[in-house]
Amino acid sequence: MADAAPAAGTAEAPLFERLCIIGPGLIGSSILRVARERGDIARHLVATARSEATLARVRELGLADTVEADPGRAVEGCDGVILCVPVGSYAGVMARIAPHLSPGCVLSDAGSTKGSVIRDLTPLLPKGVHLVPAHPMAGTEHSGPDAGFAELFKGRWCILTPPPGTDPAAVARVRALWERAGSMIEVLDATTHDKVVAIVSHLPHLIAFTIVGTADDLAQETREAVLRFAASGFRDFTRIAASDVDMWRDVFLNNREAVLEMLARFTEDAQAFGRAVRWGEAGFIEDRIKRGRKIRRSLIELKQA
Repeated sequence: MADAAPAAGTAEAPLFERLCIIGPGLIGSSILRVARERGDIARHLVATARSEATLARVRELGLADTVEADPGRAVEGCDGVILCVPVGSYAGVMARIAPHLSPGCVLSDAGSTKGSVIRDLTPLLPKGVHLVPAHPMAGTEHSGPDAGFAELFKGRWCILTPPPGTDPAAVARVRALWERAGSMIEVLDATTHDKVVAIVSHLPHLIAFTIVGTADDLAQETREAVLRFAASGFRDFTRIAASDVDMWRDVFLNNREAVLEMLARFTEDAQAFGRAVRWGEAGFIEDRIKRGRKIRRSLIELKQA
């Protein structure tokens, strides 16, 4: 265990006395950075990770007041805990920390699926611990404690999916945390969340992984030309396709129904576009391009581009 001096306080009281981040990667280390920078999110910051190399780097960067290898010991005495690990590992992590969670603690997360989070955490949730799942819609293709930055969440959406009957005060604390990090807040039920992110996030990643894989499978001489002359469209796909392996494997496996539904709808639309190309239906093609331009303009106007 390593302890450091607490961050300087601000005029506003901290939301949490002791906040634990489990998994200080891109998202987790960004939470630690913004909490350290502001001082009004938590009075004491705790970080825990599986890898000793990650723990050592968190210590070197000074991201947390306490760095603890054992997740059970890390969450002891914490009134706030945020899981920032791949969603496929939630059940295993929860089994280790559940006996050590204090009554009144607010347990949240930053995972990209929410139905699986409620499924895996609720059965092990101790009495008096409040579960408020969250999904910050922000990120880059980079990972690890060095990848984070305090501004990551500014102007981005964070979706909360509290189960029915969740303590309103616990929801308010998680909302306030993300608002102080700079996020805009939306509250959805888990099923709606998973369908929405399947089309706006999960399907685009699936397509990116597939396109880059197709290029990689081309004959050697063609593949070299693809890489040499890659235009911006293909380069954008490679940026998305460079995302964390463990995270995205777990996303697809834990949101499979919604992903497969959106993939089926996309496949039908792609086949319709292909038929228009085959039969020279210029009007259909123009309509799809215009719709794409309209969506892009809308994103720019909403400052989400």
